[in-house]
Amino acid sequence: MTWSRLLATFFGAGLLRPAPGTWGTLAALPVAWALHVLGGFWLLVAATVAVSLLGWWVTVIETRGKSDPDPSEIVIDEVAGMWLALWPVSLGAMLQGVAVSALWPGWVVAFVAFRAFDIWKPGPVGWADRLHTPGGVMLDDLIAGVFAAVAVVVAAALAHGVLMS
Repeated sequence: MTWSRLLATFFGAGLLRPAPGTWGTLAALPVAWALHVLGGFWLLVAATVAVSLLGWWVTVIETRGKSDPDPSEIVIDEVAGMWLALWPVSLGAMLQGVAVSALWPGWVVAFVAFRAFDIWKPGPVGWADRLHTPGGVMLDDLIAGVFAAVAVVVAAALAHGVLMS
């Protein structure tokens, strides 16, 4: 396996069937936890930016000369989107001085919301997906990650009574 395929499939997670996108998203979770434990919110942010750029690059390599612009085994985009969806959880843990695992409901909301937006592809998520370019491959999941992060913030506000009168 080439290094670009190894990274694009997130160390083989994208080769699992069925639903390689879900497997890639699941594989992103323990790595996000480790990043937060090792360096907090700011390391997760830096890693998300780095994996987004790296993901675009390996997607260019892995799709060059192929008819499918977004093969299902490429899941580095799901990793970037899932990590972005977890930003509010990581930030909340940092600001409150608690273990990021203590905010487990946020992890569940982030995962479910991210997968829902990634599969449903509403509005700008679908627009980016229809670009059929390596940038579009990454961008649709990053937008889905932003939508999921907003869902996490709204769910946390509801759970903690912030939005209630």
